[in-house]
Amino acid sequence: MIGALIDWLTDPAHWTGPGGIAAQTLLHLYYCVLSVAVASVVAVPLGVYIGHTGRGAVFVVGISNAMRALPTLGVVTLLVLGFGLGEGPALAGLVILAIPAILSGAYAGVRNAPADAVDAAKGMGMTPMQRLWQVELPTALPLLLGGVRSAMLQVVATAAVAAYVGLGGLGRILLDGLKISNYAQMASAAIVIAVLAVLLDLVLAGATRLLVPRGLVLAARRGGKD
Repeated sequence: MIGALIDWLTDPAHWTGPGGIAAQTLLHLYYCVLSVAVASVVAVPLGVYIGHTGRGAVFVVGISNAMRALPTLGVVTLLVLGFGLGEGPALAGLVILAIPAILSGAYAGVRNAPADAVDAAKGMGMTPMQRLWQVELPTALPLLLGGVRSAMLQVVATAAVAAYVGLGGLGRILLDGLKISNYAQMASAAIVIAVLAVLLDLVLAGATRLLVPRGLVLAARRGGKD
């Protein structure tokens, strides 16, 4: 099996062309980045608003837990049955999968802003909007970006199911191997998906280090342990 796996991965024919690993990896990456970006547009403002105002906290916990429990393949299949085959229903399922982690991260980050910093901002006469932009959001970045990282990992691992409804990506290679019982092809696709997930996580971890001061990262970790 190991020999067959190495032979499949090292065959140049499997890396070139529109159905090759290189093209399908780029397509898989496109689906993941697009899904997480759309989920962020929806979840970040909502999480920030709820964290800042304190309104709807029970809603955040409830909706996040409920959406995490949803089976992605079932959601995608339901959307396809309702709206037909295509990228839209499959990507909508991935967006739904990504929202809970980002929503929770944005809410927790803003809600757990250091009380002394918020009180100091109030004492300086800052308006609620000024406190949000100058105090709460900067201190929320570690948890917010952590939610994005978590969502990205889930989407990368789950995007393969989108091939079940005719979408491309690395899941297409995996399912094509399943049809012909080519286990080396299936294992190769799974390995590439895992490597892509690790690389994306490293990229997002590097972006977090660049955007977030080290002191805030350490404070967020201490707050999480508490």
